[in-house]
Amino acid sequence: MQIEFPVNSFEITEKDIAKVVETLQLGLISGDTYIVRDFEEKFAVKLGAKNAIAVNNGSTALDLAFTLVDLKPGDEVIIPSFTIASCLFPILRAGATPIFVDCNSETWQMNPQEVISKMSSKTKAILIVHTYGLAVEMENLIKLCTAKKVIIIEDCAEAHGLKYNGRHCGNYGDIATFSFYANKIVTTGEGGMLVVKDREIAQKARKIRNLSFNSGRRFVHDEIGWNYRLSSIQAALGISQIDRIEEYVEHRQKVALRYRENLKDFPGIKWQAKENDGSKNIYWVNALIFDSNLYGLAEDISLKLLSVGIETRPFFYPLHLQPVLEKYNFSAVTLPVTEYIAKQGLYLPGGNKLNLESVDLICERLVGSLSNK
Repeated sequence: MQIEFPVNSFEITEKDIAKVVETLQLGLISGDTYIVRDFEEKFAVKLGAKNAIAVNNGSTALDLAFTLVDLKPGDEVIIPSFTIASCLFPILRAGATPIFVDCNSETWQMNPQEVISKMSSKTKAILIVHTYGLAVEMENLIKLCTAKKVIIIEDCAEAHGLKYNGRHCGNYGDIATFSFYANKIVTTGEGGMLVVKDREIAQKARKIRNLSFNSGRRFVHDEIGWNYRLSSIQAALGISQIDRIEEYVEHRQKVALRYRENLKDFPGIKWQAKENDGSKNIYWVNALIFDSNLYGLAEDISLKLLSVGIETRPFFYPLHLQPVLEKYNFSAVTLPVTEYIAKQGLYLPGGNKLNLESVDLICERLVGSLSNK
């Protein structure tokens, strides 16, 4: 059956198109123009941050973040297993050791107490990932990391507009990373951003992102760099979209409430928590867990929903179970919450453009499809 309700519906307005066309007409195409700098400055102001550095996607933002902290073999990085592989790969490339932690069964955020229990003399950094629209409860972690001089990298790819204790996420880590992929609240198609507290580190990030060119003679390099530049065309789209963050968050919260109202009497499902200590869910996705005894595995549920025109996505596959780790001599761990929700979790259609009437139809079809299992 044709997909009637895609898992993500992004919005591109006439204003967005006009800004991109204007940039093209000015001949500002590359990543070395004032358009990119304007996007960086506007993003920093939105967050209340000091330094923002645009890059070509969220994964390279993470790569650059770990490069900036000089991650080396023998270092340990504590990360949640319940997240995307972009968080793992830079650690492996550096020859460092990932230390996986489980997530909370209600919020699906990394468990702070488990993080604390797994810290050691080898812990170089903690990667805090704000998952699916809630913030990690960071207060005690920040205090401990400050005392022990452990670096905090904050992954905010799914947290545009999310606040923790009244401040935007992205302000708590030594370095924070963002993604502007098509399913994010603000999109540039592809694209990412680093937010860096220290001015000198921010300057280093700008240099490395641009092939480590020197300020003096061009094409002379004193260190390894990469081409991680964001194009001006993408930055123009970001400039146009960024003022709508609050509007999009409000819309996603209305969509999430409608889903929950429609399915409140449907048995055997569990939604992500609406809030935790410090943050209220902005619902990057409409994620829920299905009771395996009633409905089987999530992959089977996904096929049933696809047959009635509803596209879904599975939850993240646990990082600690990734086949790529078989070539590394890491200690095996068991993380029961992560392993269960990965098998039983799906997220339903959402995005900045999904309307409430469509949510009603999706819920009607979901109930009809799964009630006739």
